[in-house]
Amino acid sequence: MKRQKTNSMTPIAAILFGYFMTCACADGVADVVLSCDLVEEGVGLGGMGGGAAFTRTPATLALRDVAVTADESLKAITPFMPPRTPDPDLLLFETGVSSPEIPNAEVLLHADCNEQEVMCEISRYSPRGSQEGSDPAYFMVSLGVEGVDLSASLILQTVTVEKNPSTLIQSKLGLPLSPSGTLLTEVIFLVFSHITSVSVPLRGDVLLNCGFRQQNTPLSQEVGVEWRLQHRGKGRKVLEMQTRLDDAEENTVVNEERTGSSMDVAQVVAEGNVSLSLTQLKVLDEGTYICTVSLGHFHAQQVIQLHIVQPPHVSLSQETLVLKSPQTLACHCSKYYPLDSQIEWFYLSPADTEPAASPDSGSLSSHRQHGDGTYSLSSQLTVPTGVAPGTKVICRVSHLTLDAPVSVSALVKPPEPESYWYVLGFLVITVLFFYQVMK
Repeated sequence: MKRQKTNSMTPIAAILFGYFMTCACADGVADVVLSCDLVEEGVGLGGMGGGAAFTRTPATLALRDVAVTADESLKAITPFMPPRTPDPDLLLFETGVSSPEIPNAEVLLHADCNEQEVMCEISRYSPRGSQEGSDPAYFMVSLGVEGVDLSASLILQTVTVEKNPSTLIQSKLGLPLSPSGTLLTEVIFLVFSHITSVSVPLRGDVLLNCGFRQQNTPLSQEVGVEWRLQHRGKGRKVLEMQTRLDDAEENTVVNEERTGSSMDVAQVVAEGNVSLSLTQLKVLDEGTYICTVSLGHFHAQQVIQLHIVQPPHVSLSQETLVLKSPQTLACHCSKYYPLDSQIEWFYLSPADTEPAASPDSGSLSSHRQHGDGTYSLSSQLTVPTGVAPGTKVICRVSHLTLDAPVSVSALVKPPEPESYWYVLGFLVITVLFFYQVMK
């Protein structure tokens, strides 16, 4: 099978296998095998107090029992088969994901055919209050698929393997392997999101999706949710909630730092839905939102980028031009966000079908920022008298919020012909006036 494209900074490729289980229900399950990196913190750089380096070791993650809908075709997918000869040097993680399920995990089956990059990183994880080297061991898995609504952080817990003289020990991690040579784990907690980036108009509303799943959590377990915003090196808390799964109304504490932010407590308890609702968005709301869910000794995060966008309003100072002398035409691009915009000038004569770029690019004003954070920009073009009547002078504005550039135009009109009737009328009136005076 064709391997997925890799990223030069994060060399990750996904190999997809699977099988279809014949069962009485309409849906089946499949296995997905991913090529990942085991990321570990290394020694300081240069030994002079530098930051910690990170090492990456190739690893494999076998996700067992991924839920598949009845209309999925799995005929071309081969079953996952562990190595015939177990190798203690291989890093092969095996985990079941039927409970709790990974939302949208079925997209992993098609990522290879769609040439989408699967991002998979595995790192050691220490629950709150745990001792280093304690049994069981824990790992954090970060999963994502390029261009698809799948992003999840999974916490894996190793499954106890009965040790005997023939039990293999994984050489790097020092953990016992199953008879087939895999490191048996189970998903005990995960936090996921259906979006990684979203663009919303200024003064609009948005729902930032985030949720969690857990395995066999007591109803009395406390759940903590925190939403934070990071932007340009500064961070602030947006909303914080503490509740209990058995009685949400009485035990819920909500700290709303941003007016117009909310979560649905009933959905938090019933569905694990901790999505954040924001109303009347401002430019200051733009940035990186971090959804952190804490459940007992475990916590995990999802990151969502929120972009505020506002298309420009484009107008001209005049709709028509009479060129008895050179005229200055101003094009105003106002109330847009973000900052980057482009103004270009063109001429479209009556004899042409396509506009031609103006030899004079015009003079730009400096950017003006308004109280709501939006920007305005103006450009002035001096139109010479040599431009033929019937020509359109076009101002074209480009901005990332626009699917296509916006154009506005002014029409060059011929000067009105001089009239001698006014002169003749003036002379007649003058003669009549003197005639009456003399009479």
